[in-house]
Amino acid sequence: MNNKNIILTSKIIAYTNKITGYLEGAEKSAFLADTKLAEACVFNLLQIGELANQFDNNFQKTHESIPWQKVRGLRNRLVHDYEGVNLELVWDIIKNDLDILRQQFENIKNESDYL
Repeated sequence: MNNKNIILTSKIIAYTNKITGYLEGAEKSAFLADTKLAEACVFNLLQIGELANQFDNNFQKTHESIPWQKVRGLRNRLVHDYEGVNLELVWDIIKNDLDILRQQFENIKNESDYL
């Protein structure tokens, strides 16, 4: 894996960890009520989507199990309609999909060709 992809992989893992840390012990109602918390999570999701655009095509083809279109699509949806962001949907994505995405990137990071 080239150096750029290594850096991008590590950054995505870091952003997923930030979101998880922000939400540690938080219930959905607290997330929906706390503007700062919600905006911090949305910002980190935006960063993940932005980074997903920067991986080279070969990397993306090699790691087809990552939902590249969904990650980039979420970023685009958040950026272009921030006032209308559905925080219920954001919560569901974080709770149902974020750990899977982090694990996928951690697996990539731990592959032997990463070193």
